[in-house]
Amino acid sequence: MKTVSFTDFRKNASGFIAEVEHGETIILLRRGKPVAEVVPFSEEAKHTPAWKKPRLRLKLQGIDLTSAILQERDETR
Repeated sequence: MKTVSFTDFRKNASGFIAEVEHGETIILLRRGKPVAEVVPFSEEAKHTPAWKKPRLRLKLQGIDLTSAILQERDETR
């Protein structure tokens, strides 16, 4: 893993991208703090974002909320 300032990366991007193509991981720093990680592309292990992962679904007995609201509106007319 290599650490590079953002300015240096901009000036020598082609060389750094060549290193990434050969398996190197590069951490970009801006003002001394890490802001990005440049890693080699991988077809095999694509990470699924947490918001796309299936979650637990609760199933309750009775009518759903939409139906309950519509029913209450009809009763108040």
